[in-house]
Amino acid sequence: MKKVFVTLLFLLLTACGTVAPQPPIAGYVDLSTRQPLPRPTGEVTPLRVAVASVVSPQGTVESYSSLLDYLSTHLNRPVELVQRRTYAEVNDLVERGEVDLAFVCTSAYIAGHDKFKMELLAAPQVNGETVYHSNLIVPAESQAQSMADLKGKVFAFTDPMSLSGRMYPTYLVQQLGTTPEKFFGRTFYTYSHDEAIYAVANKLADGAAVDSMVYQFALARDPGLKDKIRMIEQSPAFGIPPVVVNPNLRPQLKAEVRDLLFGMSQNAEGLKALQAIGVETFVQIDNTAYESVRSLLGEITVPGLP
Repeated sequence: MKKVFVTLLFLLLTACGTVAPQPPIAGYVDLSTRQPLPRPTGEVTPLRVAVASVVSPQGTVESYSSLLDYLSTHLNRPVELVQRRTYAEVNDLVERGEVDLAFVCTSAYIAGHDKFKMELLAAPQVNGETVYHSNLIVPAESQAQSMADLKGKVFAFTDPMSLSGRMYPTYLVQQLGTTPEKFFGRTFYTYSHDEAIYAVANKLADGAAVDSMVYQFALARDPGLKDKIRMIEQSPAFGIPPVVVNPNLRPQLKAEVRDLLFGMSQNAEGLKALQAIGVETFVQIDNTAYESVRSLLGEITVPGLP
């Protein structure tokens, strides 16, 4: 019995006094170097991307599918396209954090920035610039030469929050000393710029104001439109519709997506995806690029908007 006790005591003392073997040091880790986080082996949460209805839902899917596939491949995670009918609904998704990033219109960005600090992530560059215009269009055989000639006519707005499709034409009408409600015979919303173009081409509307990038892209894809519509007026240059995020989005994800967008023009796969949406590359942009839009919005009164 005594021998057993001594043996147990010896084992306890040696166990307490022995230092456990140390694992080998794997190497130096530079915490200042940003690397993609490893993805969990189970189900991966998709990256949710909202695209405002600048073009029709079908057109959005056709145009943006290559870009979303590119993001999915290089982020090693699924990407989910989220669409809503109005720009305001997309802003709500960004504000609530229900999407990770969004392609929005210029005035929607300003509204989101003022309301909840919607944050710029990147801007598309087209023809070497980060600007676009509002193009006032009419049927090809129309006698109209300016907005003044559309008095009493049917006019197609795109979206209640659209800069090029509602705000700028409202500005033109108010410069004539009246309001759209009194000036036009009737107005309606198409909820996309390509639908507004075809409303004019098919003579459902006597006029519309549309995003110049969508206008050029539509003419390139459907050359027959050149015989059906014509532009009678173009706005000054405005800051281009940006890619935005909620300010509380995880910084690692924000930086990873931004780097991917900036690098798309450096490889064939990325260039193909950019060409599908009519963009040369994505670049950095800041809030000062939208000051002229803020000035214009400060000069007009738009019913239904703050």
